[in-house]
Amino acid sequence: MSKYAIIETGGKQYRVEEGQPVITERLPDSQAGSKVAFDRVLVIGAEGKTKIGQPYVKGAKVSGTVAAEFKGEKIKVFKYKRKTRQARRRGHRQIYTKTLIQEIRG
Repeated sequence: MSKYAIIETGGKQYRVEEGQPVITERLPDSQAGSKVAFDRVLVIGAEGKTKIGQPYVKGAKVSGTVAAEFKGEKIKVFKYKRKTRQARRRGHRQIYTKTLIQEIRG
């Protein structure tokens, strides 16, 4: 079992491992090939050792490289009010960032 961490970004929590990609919601100011660092680390674990933060682990950092940005599937939003002939149809496509985790420090 390799070293893993649980990070928080975009209001969500993700379990990441070194050398593995993680797909998160769009990261601000990120382009393909740029470096990115996550400093909100909740848990770091390795073989037999676990560090749990309160709420974050002090001095811990997860770094990686942005691999790509892409759009997710289209979500159809339909609002309807009966008896008044009101209907509204919209769509939404969330932009995601794929990041390759390189190092877990802490």
